[in-house]
Amino acid sequence: MGCLALLLPIIVILPIVIFLLLFNIITVSYAKLGLSESSAIVLLVSTLIGGFINIPVSRRRIVLTEPQPLFSQFFFYTPPRVATQTVAVNVGGAIIPVAFAIYLMPRADWLATLIATLAVIVISRLIARPVPGMGIVMPAFVPPLVSAGLAFLLARDNPAPVAYISGTLGTLIGADLLNWPNFKKLGAHMISIGGAGVFDGIFLAGILAVLLASI
Repeated sequence: MGCLALLLPIIVILPIVIFLLLFNIITVSYAKLGLSESSAIVLLVSTLIGGFINIPVSRRRIVLTEPQPLFSQFFFYTPPRVATQTVAVNVGGAIIPVAFAIYLMPRADWLATLIATLAVIVISRLIARPVPGMGIVMPAFVPPLVSAGLAFLLARDNPAPVAYISGTLGTLIGADLLNWPNFKKLGAHMISIGGAGVFDGIFLAGILAVLLASI
């Protein structure tokens, strides 16, 4: 019981301490990207909260059942069931990262950014899959690692802006926007650009980018 009483506070406190240390490193790294620490906290918290906010941009009618053959319609006509599919833009996974990426562009090596972004677009398009009832799904860790690795190779002197821009824009374009023609296959529900299965990859890309700034 004595050992348990000693370990219990450590088990409870240790994750909190680790979180606070990481949070401090991330906010300081954001500051190295041109933000004050208070602005970095606002950006980080806004991104997390914005992940729950979706702004609808378009709607389409989805036929849930096919109309009956003409012969059957003559005796028993049942109109097809339709529902609405909504396409929305996620605040935390699209609007905020794109705005910050635009803010970072003057600080980034344009050629390295272009190459890394194109690479992330291609990889994101290859690994992203439209899943009915869920949306666009992809392994969250792949685009961030690709963007961070290419940024470190192509822009060793200042890799963080390249990693952030390529990781966020490349993932959004490759996973979501290039899959727009496939949205109609996903059924009648809300499809969030930058949300659902893509949000994690974009958020991780941003975190890896700012961690590069602290190296």
